Amino acid sequence: MKDGVNGIALAVFIFFFVVVTVMGFLAARWRRSGVESLDEWGLGGRSFGTWVTWFLLGGDLYTAYTFVAVPAAIYAGGAAGFYAVPYTILVYPLIFTFLPRLWSVSHRHGYVTTSDFVRGRFGSKGLSLAVALTGILATMPYIALQLVGIQAVLDVMGVGGGDDTNWFVKDLPLLIAFAVLAAYTYSSGLRAPALIAFVKDGLIYLVIAVAIIYIPIKLGGFDDIFAKAGDALSQKNPATGQPKGALAPGEAGQWGYATLALGSALALFMYPHSVTATLSSSKRNVIRRNTTILPLYSLMLGLLALLGFMAIASGVKVSNGQLAIPQLFENMFPDWFAGVAFAAIGIGALVPAAIMSIAAANLFTRNIYKDFLKPDATPAQEARISKLVSLLVKVGALIFVLGMDKTVAINFQLLGGIWILQTLPALVGGLFTRWFHRWALLAGWAAGMAYGTWAAWSTPSPTQDHFGGSSKEIPGLGEIGYIGMTAIVLNLVVTVVLTFVLRAFKAPEGVDETRPSDYVADAGDPGVKQELPPAVPETAGH
Repeated sequence: MKDGVNGIALAVFIFFFVVVTVMGFLAARWRRSGVESLDEWGLGGRSFGTWVTWFLLGGDLYTAYTFVAVPAAIYAGGAAGFYAVPYTILVYPLIFTFLPRLWSVSHRHGYVTTSDFVRGRFGSKGLSLAVALTGILATMPYIALQLVGIQAVLDVMGVGGGDDTNWFVKDLPLLIAFAVLAAYTYSSGLRAPALIAFVKDGLIYLVIAVAIIYIPIKLGGFDDIFAKAGDALSQKNPATGQPKGALAPGEAGQWGYATLALGSALALFMYPHSVTATLSSSKRNVIRRNTTILPLYSLMLGLLALLGFMAIASGVKVSNGQLAIPQLFENMFPDWFAGVAFAAIGIGALVPAAIMSIAAANLFTRNIYKDFLKPDATPAQEARISKLVSLLVKVGALIFVLGMDKTVAINFQLLGGIWILQTLPALVGGLFTRWFHRWALLAGWAAGMAYGTWAAWSTPSPTQDHFGGSSKEIPGLGEIGYIGMTAIVLNLVVTVVLTFVLRAFKAPEGVDETRPSDYVADAGDPGVKQELPPAVPETAGH
């Protein structure tokens, strides 16, 4: 690490930060209707076309955490970190089957969140509340990790001083970045990250294109990179007595690799921020087209992951693996281009952090504030509450980052993935069938949440006794696998069994306010919620 502040890199970083800040505030006037509502502030007026949605979803899903943590996982443990590549390949065929249905029914009924849909589909505020609380809980550590990404870049640039520096001075740059993010998100809503995403993704593609060519040339080619990485990973870890990793996953790790990839694919579009970006699009076919072109980001991710091997081969030594890629950029690039790379990571944190805070705020406003505290809230009141809550969510994430060990933040994000996966039966199941009973879904959710939390809590690592990872022995199989997959299987078993029982006892099922035609509706189709006659409760799937 270079001594002192890297002035040139910092200047380039500040330039791009100022550019996106100005864009963030100007976005308040972009395609705005003038009506103050959650549709306008929280969903961008549901007006985004194919390319805006593509950049928004890309900016939302491929975050600073992705940029830093995926190659950092490979830097620390080898090819096991590549699980992120197959899971982003698996996810798009999955979402092609259900996201257009979610968009259609949400468009028809004015749903802003997944909990809105669950409440309308199953007639259950309790189940809706469970989904909303899970979404907020899972999103908080995810926002925190975006701030961790910014902090990693600032540390490598030498900004904020050393460990013995006063805490306020050390964290001042992060506090400033947070304040700017909070201000333009409050002002512009979802339009701000949608506009900034163009800059963010452009910078990331540029940096990866240069890195994948320039760095291997400096290191003697990929043959040398893989040879050096293989040698380094074969060395034993003093804490475990086992090799640090491998260039390819071993047989013992295949169950863990496969279940983590599948579970992550199933969970990704359960997150509130993924759904928020989806519902902001203007037409059903916008979603379908995006599922066919979003895999371009998977190609980028595969190339990005190789940076972990490059960091090993170049001799990067850091105590915190999240610093490995920023340090690689500072060591290998000229200072000015290192600044461009740092800006890509920094902006790559701002975009998803904004969307995540908006999504969490929408959940609170629609499914806690309006459903339980103020049922007669006007659209303007909803928008105002959501703006305020988005600030509180960011403050909570900031406190999380400043007050906790960064490795704990990553483990809690992994726990968030286990939690959010437990909403899949209610959301995806509800899009295709009304067979599941609402009380059974709630019981299955509770069982999955309880088991997943306990299993994660009881998983140690070489450095901590609890929340040390997201993999544990699969009961009955004896293989190590992703806790989230075991929890969702338990969730589904409880849901199915209780559904049979509750149906046998003819337990009240609640009123389904949706109709089969709602799930294939498109923009401009006739019929909105208030014009429909009361729906008849259904007992069979669509």
